[in-house]
Amino acid sequence: MNKRVVVGLSGGVDSSVTALLLKQQGYDVIGLFMKNWEDDDNSEYCSSRQDLLDAVSIADTIDIPIEAVNFAKEYKDRVFSSFLSEYQAGRTPNPDILCNAEIKFKAFLDHAMRLGADCIATGHYAQVREVNGLFQLLKATDSSKDQSYFLHRLDQAQLSKAMFPLGKLLKSEVRTIAEQHGLCNFAKKDSTGICFIGERPFREFLSGYLPTQPGEMRTPEGKVVGKHIGLSFYTLGQRQGLGIGGIKEQGAGKADASVQHEPWFVAAKDMENNRLIVVQGHDHPALLSHSLSALDAHWISGSAPELNHPYVAKTRYRQADAPCRITALSGDQCSVSFEQPQWAVTPGQSVVLYDGEVCLGGAIIEAGRKT
Repeated sequence: MNKRVVVGLSGGVDSSVTALLLKQQGYDVIGLFMKNWEDDDNSEYCSSRQDLLDAVSIADTIDIPIEAVNFAKEYKDRVFSSFLSEYQAGRTPNPDILCNAEIKFKAFLDHAMRLGADCIATGHYAQVREVNGLFQLLKATDSSKDQSYFLHRLDQAQLSKAMFPLGKLLKSEVRTIAEQHGLCNFAKKDSTGICFIGERPFREFLSGYLPTQPGEMRTPEGKVVGKHIGLSFYTLGQRQGLGIGGIKEQGAGKADASVQHEPWFVAAKDMENNRLIVVQGHDHPALLSHSLSALDAHWISGSAPELNHPYVAKTRYRQADAPCRITALSGDQCSVSFEQPQWAVTPGQSVVLYDGEVCLGGAIIEAGRKT
């Protein structure tokens, strides 16, 4: 076949099987280990050193060359700086989406092309299909692992050079393939959380970069129920770490007791007055949105989807598909309405739209709406 494919080899089982399958198919495969983070690299939470050792071991087993490349500066400039500014503004960004668009399918892709690559490949669970000269991003066969949500900001040029060999496989099948071929990481635990934070306590990490600015926690009615350490350290729908338990009103009757003891959730941020708005109960109306407005829309085909056409959307990863319609489009702005109210629609997160299995693209949520 002689086509050269550069594989992002992370040290995990998914990218390892990706490289193995391509090698078996006759491609000229080169492994590339990306180092994207250098701050506190020696901490107990950073696994990059072990990941590199695993990647080198895999490359040796598969018999492919491997190169390590440092994209830490690009990552800090293109991803982490945006991550911090978004949190400082009270929003909750998804840096993994930006990392895919700016690092894995830009800096990495550019480097791979300099190595003479025809394509790049990663261990993402997604699929690419060409139809009438246009490249489509599709959901993976394994719906529990589908990662098209994180890839929705890729464009035609990027998708034309991308391969996702795991798109039709189940995760269980990937681990079986790895074990059968003697890959040392066949049972390695999947990485979780934001790539540069890993398993470390999130609030502790963020406090090293953003200042605390304590203020009041209030109910929508204005009652003060606690104190927060800074609006940047909370996200809509958050339940853990609020420091307030179920509050029972003095003299409340038995009928009210269960309501009074329901857990608290973050419902909104009052940036102007530095107040965190909290409510009791998972299904409180303040946590539900029937529509949303979004900015910085990106459509994979290069053309916006149809207005008022039945689509489905996700407003966060691992959310069930929600039937919806795009009700307004203007430049890179859009409005989306849902058949059923959506829980904790969060500014800074992405709304990603699908037409069946085809990922259309998405936009960054500005605000959830009640109507």
